[in-house]
Amino acid sequence: MSEVPDPEVVELASKIFDLARQGDVEALVAYVDAGVPANLTNDRGDSLLMLAAYHGHASAVTALLARGAEADRANDRGQTPLAGAVFKGEDAVIRALLDGGADPEAGTPSAVDTARMFGKADLLELFGAR
Repeated sequence: MSEVPDPEVVELASKIFDLARQGDVEALVAYVDAGVPANLTNDRGDSLLMLAAYHGHASAVTALLARGAEADRANDRGQTPLAGAVFKGEDAVIRALLDGGADPEAGTPSAVDTARMFGKADLLELFGAR
């Protein structure tokens, strides 16, 4: 028997995911600092970090990593924040994730695979891939 989620909790979680998408660092970190898990995920397995990375918010990425977000946490499709940032061409986010310990080989497709797919030789060099 599964529990029915509390509508107020669902509403709050939706708000927090929107803060990550919008890059509202101040509000986002206030929630995380107050106890919201840094690795909170939505129904597709997208973490706060994934959403911030995919939407190009390097400062939010850095803040979440500093609060314990897992750099390589993949969503339900096997995608990592770094691969998403490569796909979107978010150079500042890529650097923030690498500085936070992201593995370019993690995920399916990995950031390396994604860079190869789009012919991004500069990123392959950055990742040390051939």
